[in-house]
Parts: sequence; C-alpha cells; structure tokens
Amino acid sequence: MSYFKYLENEVKNVFKEKGYDIAITLSLSNRRDLGEFQVNDAMRLAKIFHKNPVQIANEIKEGLDKNDKFTNVNIAGSGFINLSLSDKALIEFIRDIKDNIDNNIDKMEEKTILLDYGGANVAKALHVGHLRSANIGEALKRLAKTLGHKTISDVHLGDSGLQAGLIVLEMKERFSDLICFRDDYAGEDFELPITKDDLKEIYPTASRKSKENEEFLNAAREITFKIQNNHLGYSKIWDKISTLSKEDIKDTYDRLNAKFDLWEGERDSFKYIPELLEYLDKKGLTYISDNATVMDVKEDTDEKEIPPILLQKSDGAYLYATTDLATIYGRLKRFKLDEIWYTTDIRQELHFTQVFRAAYKSEIVPQNIKLGFYGFGTMNGNDGKPFKTRTGGVMPLDELIDLIKVECRKRLNENIVEEDKRDDVSETIALAALKYADLLPFRATDYIFDPAKFSDLDGKTGPYLLYSTIRMRSLLKKAKEQNIEFNDYSVVKNDSDKEVILTLLSLPLVLKRAYDSKSINEVAEYIYKLTSTYNKFYSENKIVTEENNDLRESWLTITKVVYETNMLLLDLMGIDVPEKM
Repeated sequence: MSYFKYLENEVKNVFKEKGYDIAITLSLSNRRDLGEFQVNDAMRLAKIFHKNPVQIANEIKEGLDKNDKFTNVNIAGSGFINLSLSDKALIEFIRDIKDNIDNNIDKMEEKTILLDYGGANVAKALHVGHLRSANIGEALKRLAKTLGHKTISDVHLGDSGLQAGLIVLEMKERFSDLICFRDDYAGEDFELPITKDDLKEIYPTASRKSKENEEFLNAAREITFKIQNNHLGYSKIWDKISTLSKEDIKDTYDRLNAKFDLWEGERDSFKYIPELLEYLDKKGLTYISDNATVMDVKEDTDEKEIPPILLQKSDGAYLYATTDLATIYGRLKRFKLDEIWYTTDIRQELHFTQVFRAAYKSEIVPQNIKLGFYGFGTMNGNDGKPFKTRTGGVMPLDELIDLIKVECRKRLNENIVEEDKRDDVSETIALAALKYADLLPFRATDYIFDPAKFSDLDGKTGPYLLYSTIRMRSLLKKAKEQNIEFNDYSVVKNDSDKEVILTLLSLPLVLKRAYDSKSINEVAEYIYKLTSTYNKFYSENKIVTEENNDLRESWLTITKVVYETNMLLLDLMGIDVPEKM
C-alpha cells in the first residue's frame, strides 16, 4: 500500500469513527492557499444522512485534528475539508520509499492482459504511421506490468492482405524459374533470390503496376486468395518473404524499444477461420448478402448506423474483420485472459466496434472478458500534415529517427561523450525526444512534432528529462565518492524540498489515472513536473556542500528517490538513459 493510500485510509477511519462508514476520496487540493489536500465528501454524506454538510465537516475536522499526520485542517464553503501534511508525515513517507520505490505504487488485483499493437505490414517499410501504435502500446504494457498485471504482447503483423499477392506476383514475373512457381512443386526448399533492400523496392513497384494495369491487379487478387487457402508454392515463397521482412521490422521496433512476446500475424488465424465460420453459421448468426457472408451487429440503442460485419467475400476471400475475429477466437483457446487491448489508429474505431460486438454476440468472448480499443491520433509535421519525405512520400520510420538523431547530435557535449559512443548516445537522446513528444499529448489527440523543438535540452522534452536525470545520478555518485552517507531522511527544511515530497506522494494517483484512461500523457506530464520541481530545489540548495549533516543527508535521500522515480517512469515510457550527454 502506498503512503498516499495509507493517508486516505487514515481519513476514512475518522469518518468511520464519526459514524460515516462509507468510501471517501482524498484529493490533491486545487486551492493550495487553503491546504495541500481536500476531502469533498461531506456534501454527499449530507444528502445520505440528512445533515448540514458543514456540521459533518466539523465533526471530521475534530477527528483529523487529533491525528499527528495532518495539520492546518480547515473548512471552506459548504463543507469542503482542507488539510496539509505534518513534517512527521512527510518524513515517514520518504523513509517508507527510500529503499524501495515500489512502495510508492499501489498494485492492482492481478489480471492477464493481451496487448495487440505494432501492426506493421509484412514486406512494407515501417513508416511514421506505425510509430504511435508501437510507442503507446509498449508504454501501456509497461504501465500494466508496473501496476501488477501479467501481460502478453503481440505485434500482429499484416501478412494476408493484397500486398501478399502483389509481391508474389512481382516475384513470379522476375523469377519465373523458381521451383515454387512450377505446377509440380512438392514443397522442396529453395533460396530466396532477394535481400531486405530488394524487398523495399519490390512492393512499391508491384503496387504501382496494380494501379496502372487491371489485369495485374486481378492476378494479384487471385494469388492472395490462393495464399489464404494454403496454395503450396505461393504460401512457401510468401513464408520466406515474410521471414526476411520480419528481420527488418524487428530492427526498427528494437530501435523504438518495443518488445513483443508473440510475432504472429493475420495468417496465424487462418487455421481457426473454418471452425469459426461453422460455429457462427450453426448459431444462426450469419447470412448471405450479394454472395458474401455477413453478420449483423447493430443494436437498438445505436445512434448511428453500424453496418453488418463482412466475414467472407463472394470469391471466398477473407477480410480484415474475419482474421481479427478468428485471432480473438484463437487467443482465447490458447490463453487464459482477462482483457485484450488494441492500440491502433482511432480511425479504425468502427471496425473494432463491429468485431467486438460480433465476439460478444456470438459468445466467442464471455461478458467477463474485456475487449478494449484505445485509438490514437496522428503525429504531423510543422505543416499540420503527416510527415512526408522530400519527394512527397510517407516518411519511413527509420528516416524520421535518423532526422531527429542529427538534431540531437548538434546538442551533444563532445567534451564529455567519447567519440566512439557519440553515435549511440545521439540515438538514445533522439529516441527520448521522439517517444516523450509522442506520449505527451492525450493518445487520441493529433499533435505536431517539431524535431528541433523536441530535441532541445530546455522545456518539456525528452532530452531535458535525460539531462536532469543524469545530473541527479552524477550528484549521488559524487556524494559516494566523497564517502558521504545518505541513508535517512529526517529534516524538512523549506517549501522547495516539501514541494518535491508532495509531488512524489501523488505518483499513485497519476499511475491510476493513466491506467484508467489508457493514455500515458498523465505520466509524461508528471515526470516533467517532478523533474522541474526537483531542479528548482536543486538550484536553491548546495546539496553536497551543505554543512549540516542531517540536512545534507536528507537532501541526498530526496535526490535518490527522485532519481529512482525518474528511472522507473522513463523505463515505463520505453526511454533509455545514457551515462553522459
């Protein structure tokens, strides 16, 4: 239990002693001139117990005045209870977390959550549109684990769409003598005659041909259908192409610090589709419309039209909805799950509404398992439009990272970073700039990313957080080198160190709000506030050279706690911290 939760329970016990055994909430005050915290439950209780809220508030004040954790207990307006923490409480709090920062986190009842994020298309280069899914999804996974949940993460690659047929057809035209294209092919192994770099050129070429040549497009569609139905030769070469592409995709995700337990794709659901369609048919949920198999998912309470979910086209081909529904079907066969979270572009909301309704209506997913769609907005350039290359195409994700890396290299202190480490350090700072800027707005919000602005060492940026955290580490290292002990906290000196402690105290609230909203912006704002508050404290005090031993030890202990909190939250956001910068 966090110290904040302990304090809330102390307040609750006072209510209980006064005859009000009911849930209450201790909140951060929005009127710091009246107190650091507030309790607004007297008005609610007044309605329940038919009493004057000020009378109830005064009863509670009487009890709180007897508790040495609280000071300056006062009543404002029609029963708002304001209070501050005593120095004793602040000291107890720091002592409680100084050796284990996890003591400042309220763990939740354990659940097993599968997170579906990433979503790259096989054989296509990852572009800026793939950033937010990987970034937000990874941070949500780490947040869930921090709060005590078990997680399973799946990259869920797009490997069954038209791009499969386009690429295989282009390969067939270029390498018609490959054994897999022969009519008598029996599954023999063969070498793929292309590299990862070749693959980056093959898809754009095939895509352009499909737009210019309807015959080419129809042939690609036919091959796509055959791959979906396990055509031996086409499936074999597509497997090899997918494996080659995954190496490239994994390299980019590794740069982003996005890690996956499962490297599965749409094709992994194919084995469940016949069983799924048969199950839905037996339940009388599907019907034929224009020779396609569909299922109604609209509800009487809908305020806008929710169209039927299309499960199989007239030519027998499967669709995105089919593979997503079959993927859920398969996941629940393989794993004991409490929730499944999807992190994709917010424009896919209708699709997931249809899939989730189909899953619940068909009872593939029981009502006690939560399916959650957590969509995100768009990251745009300074012109307010998605990032483009100089030629006007969608910018590859690796190219965006490299662009920011150049900006960060300009700001590197080459006097302290060794030459052979400058490239790696520049990359670490660039990723901090990119990831922090991406997590700072609420996830559903579109935002503008300015490489120069978000690479700056000043302001609300990733590099600012890295620089400040490294400085804390250096301060602690300096103290140890001078054999200065800092194992205790015993003195609250002034408002600047008190403000740091109060900010630390609110961490459990921040993590809970981030979890509830499934958005990391709460965490991003909080770490900036904590770091800025600490930096103000740092600028006002000579920490290592302070002559009063108890005060110096207390200040170093605060520094240690803030440093460890920053490291925890930066890791939660998938941000690494270099040794120097």
